[in-house]
Amino acid sequence: MSVSSVNEVTIKIGTVNGTGSASANGLLMKAIFRMGIPVVGKNYFPSNIQGLPTWYEIRVTGDGHMARTERVDLVIAMNVQTYEEDMAAVCPGGWLIYDSTWPRSRLLDRDDIHVFGVPLSRMCNEHFDTARARILMKNIAYVGVVAALLEIDLEVIKTLLGETFASKKHLIESNLEAIMLGYNYATEHFQCPLPVRVEKMDKTAGHIIVDGNTAAGLGCVYAGATVGAWYPITPSTSLMDAYKAFCRQYREDEDGNKSYCIVQAEDELAAIGVVLGAAWNGARAFTPTSGPGISLMNEFIGFAYYAEVPAVIFDVQRTGPSTGMPTRTQQCDLVSCAYASHGDTKHVLLFPANPEECFYSAPQAFDLADRLQTPIMVLSDLDVGMNDWMCPDLKWDENYEPDRGKVLSAKDLEGMDKFYRYLDVDGDGIPYRTLPGVHPKGAYFTRGSGHTKYGAYTEDAEAYQEVIDRLLVKWETARTLVPEPEIQYSKFNKAGILTIGSCDGAVKEAMSKLADQNINLNYCRARAFPFTDAIRDFIDKHERIYVVEQNRDAQLRTLLMLDIDADPDKLVSMLHYNGLPISADFVIERVLEEAAKGQAA
Repeated sequence: MSVSSVNEVTIKIGTVNGTGSASANGLLMKAIFRMGIPVVGKNYFPSNIQGLPTWYEIRVTGDGHMARTERVDLVIAMNVQTYEEDMAAVCPGGWLIYDSTWPRSRLLDRDDIHVFGVPLSRMCNEHFDTARARILMKNIAYVGVVAALLEIDLEVIKTLLGETFASKKHLIESNLEAIMLGYNYATEHFQCPLPVRVEKMDKTAGHIIVDGNTAAGLGCVYAGATVGAWYPITPSTSLMDAYKAFCRQYREDEDGNKSYCIVQAEDELAAIGVVLGAAWNGARAFTPTSGPGISLMNEFIGFAYYAEVPAVIFDVQRTGPSTGMPTRTQQCDLVSCAYASHGDTKHVLLFPANPEECFYSAPQAFDLADRLQTPIMVLSDLDVGMNDWMCPDLKWDENYEPDRGKVLSAKDLEGMDKFYRYLDVDGDGIPYRTLPGVHPKGAYFTRGSGHTKYGAYTEDAEAYQEVIDRLLVKWETARTLVPEPEIQYSKFNKAGILTIGSCDGAVKEAMSKLADQNINLNYCRARAFPFTDAIRDFIDKHERIYVVEQNRDAQLRTLLMLDIDADPDKLVSMLHYNGLPISADFVIERVLEEAAKGQAA
């Protein structure tokens, strides 16, 4: 028995890290995308340089779903160490392709799937001279096998090769030779195409394939960030790599003069220190990091909150605690970021759901940081940051002007009797600030110790509390400035789902499939913390709210109770935290469990 579908197939490729499989996998995914078919790529790789197992999943979905799926139709098993695991991943009726150059154990056979052997190593050994070329071309050869089995347009693949190796014609020839080796073998030995195949569509026009870290790095350039400081850490390093590449492209003149500064610090604490120093001097500055980096930055984050220095931090979340699994995804830094540092602190968080939102979150974060004079943290995760997503073309408003907030000019200061750094003049909790060297009247002592609203040192109880209470007024102002949630609402539904970030795609796909079973739910995706009144209203309108998040300890649910006093009896946690991206299958299973209890809509 075989599965059968057009433009609904998931391919899983199991290889060894460091063997060049990324190029082959990217070629496959891009070829399908160029055929006008929505596609998403998920990379599951080890945290070492090379030698350990790595997997890449390509989900082809004519409906445009971007979440991981539990179902795998076609597995390319290129790593003998994971052969048994890879075979187990194939759905009943699916297909497994393996390198038949060497014999395999019949104990690993399955009667309910189709197993195709292709002598990839032998063919490449016969056609390529060097050991390195043979390893690399073996991976490229399976592109040809898949192209034949799924009926991927060879002309599209050839075009992509030409674009990729435009300056290295000899690589075009060798890669095409390897592809044709696999393609011809498949067409000669197997029934092509398979019952699952791809067919040209027109659903990718106006879209790009991009990862969240690249999009965020570009967003920082457009937002006017001129200083970036970081200490390398998975999975955020590629964000600074992207920023550096875009700066070299757009921020250097013909003479090589640079209008940006990038600092690789000795650790994360030093990195945030550089950012605060630059921001205090008037630059837009940021640092990308992950959970362990946030832990190290806590002291300076608290300083920035109390001294009211703007900064932007991108936290590309990974599993914890401690080192955890650096190359797996979670949403486990919500509480640690919301209340980073000792003492009473509250920090504004943004939750992008995909690379497109990573791009637009960058200018939002810098504007909020300047306007609120406080650190702003953008919490994506490894799934969003490092995986390949199909997103609408990124567009920029050419009329955009950075919102620098309440910054006094020399003319403003000249007309003032006295300047007091922490005085709330407007009643919104946000004082006016000055930049160094603008005017003598604007000088003040920046301190993380107790200070009065006039900027003077104090240990007086009332004067200290007045400043701390004023920061709460600013927090309520922030509630009115952060992005509003995405809400889908019908008065006929008694239950709803509330989620954040990269859960978005899985939840929406699950809701669509649940609706087919007459289980209809409303939807709310929080895009920022503090939570706006719209989220409070959404919860109040429902008998039950399913809180879907990717951590063990229900951190989003905790924040809802702490920040807007949400009724805990309404909030039902659905927690996914094994390090793999959340799937619609998980959400559906959990909702159906609740439905069986008589608690679903």
